[in-house]
Amino acid sequence: MRYLVRARVKDGCQRGLLEAIERGTLGQGSVAGNEYLRNMNEARVCADKTVRWVEVCYCLTPLEEERPYWEEFFELVKVQDAHDRRKCRDENGTEPWACGDCDCTARLEEKLKNRDKPFLGLLRNSLADPTA
Repeated sequence: MRYLVRARVKDGCQRGLLEAIERGTLGQGSVAGNEYLRNMNEARVCADKTVRWVEVCYCLTPLEEERPYWEEFFELVKVQDAHDRRKCRDENGTEPWACGDCDCTARLEEKLKNRDKPFLGLLRNSLADPTA
């Protein structure tokens, strides 16, 4: 299943998060592998200052395995289905593991990309210039 994740970076965790991203260690030890880095490369900052991304997750409970890795740096504000669960080929059993190569959230991801600002760029800029 794919989820739209809304989160805020915890106070004082910005530098540690950026270092984990740049070193490629974000989510290290998780079965989700490079999904964390993909998420951060695609993440966008919205008008309400939340960071949003679409995440692929195969857990029975949304982000069950990923949550501890995210909560080290983020306060998870909301996790919701990114598309109709009944149409998810993995979820409805028609194609196991389909979410990895599925384009079911392409429109949502494009909307975020065109409407909102890239999270990583803003994170880097804020750490380079603390007054920004």
